[in-house]
Amino acid sequence: MERVKRLIHTDYAYRHGLSGKGVTVAFMDTGIVPHADFGRRILAFRDFCNGKNQMYDDNGHGTHVAGIVAGDGSMSKDRSGRGARKMGGVAPQANIVMLKVLDAEGNGSTSTVLKGAKWLISVKEQYHIRVLNISVGMLPSAGISEQEALLSAVNEIWDSGIMVVAAAGNNGPGENSVTIPGISRRILTVGSSDDDIIAARGLNSGYSGRGPTECCIVKPEILAPGTNIVSCSRNGKGYQVKSGTSMAAPVVTGALALAFEKYPYLSPAEMKLRVYERAYPRGEQMKKKCWGQIHVENLLR
Repeated sequence: MERVKRLIHTDYAYRHGLSGKGVTVAFMDTGIVPHADFGRRILAFRDFCNGKNQMYDDNGHGTHVAGIVAGDGSMSKDRSGRGARKMGGVAPQANIVMLKVLDAEGNGSTSTVLKGAKWLISVKEQYHIRVLNISVGMLPSAGISEQEALLSAVNEIWDSGIMVVAAAGNNGPGENSVTIPGISRRILTVGSSDDDIIAARGLNSGYSGRGPTECCIVKPEILAPGTNIVSCSRNGKGYQVKSGTSMAAPVVTGALALAFEKYPYLSPAEMKLRVYERAYPRGEQMKKKCWGQIHVENLLR
């Protein structure tokens, strides 16, 4: 995470006292464990897969993703109290609401996601949710009715005032390989800026999903580091490495938590425009079809 935060220029935020405090981020993922790095900032856990009340993560993906956004690095402190910032997430004081919509294999159903979306909108005000990080994705080859239902759900969440951030998927580098709901016109879709690093275990070079979509929309709009990201482990006692656009998306979500802390009055559409205007380097400089890479200092100034 130290490398990631350096690449997206978070120092400006931390020097000015921004940490995501008071901003709640929701996640649709595989669950979460009460890792020390989350402290008491997990405000709610809802299991739409098995109906359990106690927090758990039978895959590890959700815990890892949440750590990229909101882990505070407590587990990495040495006796002098140092080291936490190195392992901490982008917005280390943001609050968490976890919706478990994916099972132990990382799979989920459209009906489960739709139930989660309805519940999320109903508790938006209660938990002051500003951003949803969503890792649910289906290929464009999925049934039309399922595609439309999922797109409608994320658009409804966006329209309710929650900014939706989705991963572009790991089916690149071919065109039209962005997974659904990342093809939605409204939401912010994130790809990996470093997907050409061959060291990404189990992924091909250039794995990040690419547009344009069938409607000729530029997707993903924004990029962030997503390869070999170290974050919280589901055993609750340490860290592990994962790669993919599912890791890049929470990097951007964390940046948005910092931005919403400073600019709480902005709507999702206004914040998306701000991301567009302040991305750097720009897509053309990176020789990629996108707006560019998330740049936290630019986003906050």
